[in-house]
Amino acid sequence: MSDLQSLVDEVGGRATGSSANLRSVDWALARFREAGVEARKEAFQMPRLWLERSASATVSGKGLEFSPRIAAMPFSTATPKGGLTAPLLDAGKGTEKELKALGEKAKGAFLLVDTVELKDVDGLFREYAESAEIEQRAFAAGAAGVVYMGSRPNNLLYRHNVSVGLRNTRPMMVMERDGALRAQRLLRTGKPLTLTAEIDLQTGPAYESYNVIGELRGSTRPDEVVVLGAHLDSWDLGTGALDNGANVVALIDVARQMKRLGIKPARTIRFALWNGEEQGMFGSEGYVKAHEAELDKHVMASSFDIGCGRINGFFTGGRPELPPLVDRALDSVKGLGPFTQVDVPIVGTDNFDFMLHGVPNLVANQEPALYGPNYHARSDELDKCDPQQLRLNTAIAAALAYGFAQMDEKLPRHSRAQVEELVRTTDLGQQMKSFNMLEDWTSGKRGRKGSATTGSVTR
Repeated sequence: MSDLQSLVDEVGGRATGSSANLRSVDWALARFREAGVEARKEAFQMPRLWLERSASATVSGKGLEFSPRIAAMPFSTATPKGGLTAPLLDAGKGTEKELKALGEKAKGAFLLVDTVELKDVDGLFREYAESAEIEQRAFAAGAAGVVYMGSRPNNLLYRHNVSVGLRNTRPMMVMERDGALRAQRLLRTGKPLTLTAEIDLQTGPAYESYNVIGELRGSTRPDEVVVLGAHLDSWDLGTGALDNGANVVALIDVARQMKRLGIKPARTIRFALWNGEEQGMFGSEGYVKAHEAELDKHVMASSFDIGCGRINGFFTGGRPELPPLVDRALDSVKGLGPFTQVDVPIVGTDNFDFMLHGVPNLVANQEPALYGPNYHARSDELDKCDPQQLRLNTAIAAALAYGFAQMDEKLPRHSRAQVEELVRTTDLGQQMKSFNMLEDWTSGKRGRKGSATTGSVTR
């Protein structure tokens, strides 16, 4: 817990590309080395720099003016100095019917999109899926940009990536909920409004960032590797306690305690603290590219990325032979269960590129606790984390790592054709589309090499 407080209070929010993020790399290296754990930083390429300096908005109409707070969406474009002024239109929920009803008026306008209040993680994934479709319609209609009504109560601001990522060409933002509701009410009573948005960004070309890798060398099978991963970066409105500082310090502590106890695993255990996750899982992608020649020897790669909620099992990636091995690894901590493995593929965290490269992969399935409402938000602070549950989760992560490091079994790495089959026969393809990842897979830019196909995606 002292590690978590240090990371969130002293380093703070640490978006990749920021000075705070570079400090977090040094911070993590120091924590591993103080524990006597071998550690290094590994460089990888970030495709572009994107950081918000400031964002503000003014809503104007006849006889009225107010300035609700906004947050730029990652990969929003900047506005000209002095801001961009355009009509603000009520786009409802952003459905095809509602945008069609706006007709030519949508061209060159800011579209205000209504949202339901976020309650849980299911709602979070629904937001991702719906926003990809909404933005596609808005771009096709020629909108100047999209303004999402904040889905969090108490005017909480947060960040969601623009669905098309680096290809975006418009100002995109989240507006605090009460201010957006006020604008919506005015529009629905027939009051014409304009929005002036001023978004100042720090942007730049591709640059080098770093993952931090702590390692306990295997005693009898050192060339075989078990990866425990959690992302070190966070968005910058809050200090990234739930997403994902809690799991970073958990993995550091697993390494620390194994070293303290003199545990010598048969296989090598790598504790990977990724960067670039929030902007597109670029750190873990960089790792699989740099270590591609070793991936046949990677026994398992896991990701811990859902805050401090109780670990109640793992997503096992659509590999039916994997859940029994997870059950066996967790047997020593079964009193902290029950544990249920869910054998479906998951997109949105750092198991992703391991999955696309055919490596058996796991994502900790955690009870939502306070994760959803505080996700990427100003409120993601230390007080949202349950210290006792974090300690129990750390024991579960340790059991998983040690179990896979010791067991004789080693599942084969999937070929590209087998991964392609998973894309076709599950909702993996649809998830990849929502996260703007499908095109990179079908083109062969991302994932295991082989015959790139462009078969239809089924759900």
